[in-house]
Formats: sequence, C-alpha cells, structure tokens
Amino acid sequence: MRNQILKVLAAGPRTIPQIAAALGYPAHEVVFWVMGMRKYGFVAEIKEVTGEGYYQYQAVPREGA
Repeated sequence: MRNQILKVLAAGPRTIPQIAAALGYPAHEVVFWVMGMRKYGFVAEIKEVTGEGYYQYQAVPREGA
C-alpha cells in the first residue's frame, strides 16, 4: 500500500479523499496508511488547507530511493 500511495503522490500533492479515489480504497484505510507514512517520514503535509478543509500530502524525498 505504501508504494501505491507514493506512486499517486508522484504526480503531485493530494488530499486523503483524492488518494483514496485514485486507489479505489475507503478513505479510513488511506488515513491509517498516510498517518503512518507521515510518522516515519515518507510523506509530509502542506500547511495550507484546501477550500474543502483538507490537508494535502506530498512524498518526501528519501536517501537511496
């Protein structure tokens, strides 16, 4: 799942609902994964919220990747 999310984010920052729609998974499952990936430095949120009140997440470049 981590690689699928990173593949979606390679096209640019996305919100949780946008990631969920792109992957065809429920948003509650994507939240679980994205928050774990955020905790371990795979993704970071963009500080400004969208008009709908969502944060956008982007992939964080990692060494050796």
